[in-house]
Amino acid sequence: MHRSRRTVRMRLTALYCVLFVLSSVALLAIAAITNAGQGGPPTYSPDLPVHSAISRYLRSSVITLGEVTVVSVLAGWVVAGRVLRPLRVMTATTRRISADNLHERLAIDGPGDELKDLADTIDALLERLDGAFAAQRRFVANASHELRTPLATMRVSVDVAVAKPGPVPPETTTLAGQVRAELDKVDELLDGLLVLARAQHGVLPGRAVLPLDDVVSAALAARDGAIAARNLTVQHISGGDGVWVEGSRPLLRRMADNVIGNAVSHNRDGGWIRVTTQADGDMARLIVENGGDILDPAQVAGLAQPFRRLGADRTGSDNGTGLGLSIVAAIAEAHRGSLDLHASPGGGLKVTITLPLAPRAAAAVSGGTVTGGTVSGGRAGVPG
Repeated sequence: MHRSRRTVRMRLTALYCVLFVLSSVALLAIAAITNAGQGGPPTYSPDLPVHSAISRYLRSSVITLGEVTVVSVLAGWVVAGRVLRPLRVMTATTRRISADNLHERLAIDGPGDELKDLADTIDALLERLDGAFAAQRRFVANASHELRTPLATMRVSVDVAVAKPGPVPPETTTLAGQVRAELDKVDELLDGLLVLARAQHGVLPGRAVLPLDDVVSAALAARDGAIAARNLTVQHISGGDGVWVEGSRPLLRRMADNVIGNAVSHNRDGGWIRVTTQADGDMARLIVENGGDILDPAQVAGLAQPFRRLGADRTGSDNGTGLGLSIVAAIAEAHRGSLDLHASPGGGLKVTITLPLAPRAAAAVSGGTVTGGTVSGGRAGVPG
């Protein structure tokens, strides 16, 4: 953008210079023609030939024209800078405005020209965006209450129906279990939608500076039972004490839990998972790889979109709500990071999350050391 802004200034400078030079050339040409029609330039002496006087006149005119050109370039550059100054102010202010400070306005002072109209138009747009974001935040807050209340009522009704005195028919018990399972899925979907909405709006509760390895270890511990049940081999390659990130503690934990849970669910029994944390320059990376079937790269590229799944035939099991990786992408973007998904050539998925390092760790040099090669139900080490 800096290059584009400079180009506009150079164009205005060139336009001013060209117009000035053309006007000067026309003026000199008219003066030369007029002097020639009157018998030559008035400054020649009787002892000096006419053609020599004319040559001297032309040389002085060219020198004068060159000086005027230099002055016009400098003047054009200054004038163009002053003309574009309001645009630079608007660009800098607009760049600072985000979902967290939509209340700010450009508030450009000056005459009612085109630049003032542009600034007022942008301010009106920001006003509408601010209102839309506020309405969405209110909807998220209200939906959390309004949707959970009937779910809780339905759950209590099922429990009361099953707990009535007397023998309960087996069909009723089976139906109650199915209703509870579906209510759990709806509750999980609602929770995922609320987390996704908050992350997309940049709502980051519980900000803290924390080591990325601690977040990963907590997510692995939470999935210990599922890892043991599928007899998975898990390797945790730590980036050491230099991988610290700053952000929302609950959202970062949710991010790590989602990617590790995805690696556990979409895997083969007896398969493997490799979790790596590392620092690269001023960025931290969390890389989660897992074995499994060979995936279509075109389908993998769309998994970060809400409700995108590869199908239950991928693992022979339920694939969840389809919000897991979209929540991860939203959380990463809310922390000024990114999510990359790649299908591994040998099968399985490679998930890479990139986040800015916390200021205390931005200059640290990380070392890749294996801190944990065994997790419940698994074998130490990972093939390949």
